[in-house]
Amino acid sequence: MKILVIEDEQALLESILDYFKGDGNICEHASDFSAAVEKISLYSYDCILLDLGLPGGEGLDILTRLKELKKNDGVLIISARHSLDDRLAGLDLGADDYLVKPFHLSELKSRVTAIVRRKNFNGENQIQFQEIKADLGAMKVEIRGQVVPLTRKEFELLVYFLSNKNKVVSKNAMAEHLWGDEMDMSDDFDFIYTHVKNLRKKLIEAGAGDYLRSVYGIGYKFTDQ
Repeated sequence: MKILVIEDEQALLESILDYFKGDGNICEHASDFSAAVEKISLYSYDCILLDLGLPGGEGLDILTRLKELKKNDGVLIISARHSLDDRLAGLDLGADDYLVKPFHLSELKSRVTAIVRRKNFNGENQIQFQEIKADLGAMKVEIRGQVVPLTRKEFELLVYFLSNKNKVVSKNAMAEHLWGDEMDMSDDFDFIYTHVKNLRKKLIEAGAGDYLRSVYGIGYKFTDQ
């Protein structure tokens, strides 16, 4: 998953980043309002963890900006504010969930995972595409009952393709989603080609159809059409 943490409490920010990065997720952060606006304007995320009290602005205004930008990023508000009015205001502005501080990081992870499943896969923990079956919780892929040994990046790449099936995805978008914003200025996407080639080879060798199409000069498309 690609996650943006908008939080100004340094100790909590570091704890969240360490926890999610420990599971191999791509994590970025913003500690004030202006940095958060810049991030959401430039990049897209599977889930945004949003504190409401931010230096330089109000967290609820971030939700308004997301609407104006027509973004569909998942949003989980994390706040010490526990009044019903604050919760309703956040949900009415488009947040997917609201978690009151303090909280356990394990619960935070469960809430984030649920949001991403709802956004990308209609709440399902397993994705089926033709003979390919991906288990998001176990990070396991099977083809006709046979487990396909994918690396973490190959698994994330497959899930990204499945969530964008029948759409052309650019190499830049793939790099940003899987490696974070440090890759957005790169002109060399050979590493993307290598991961795609390896994923395609493993799927075909395990008995899957050849669903990956190269779109010249742009990127790739995962389709059975």
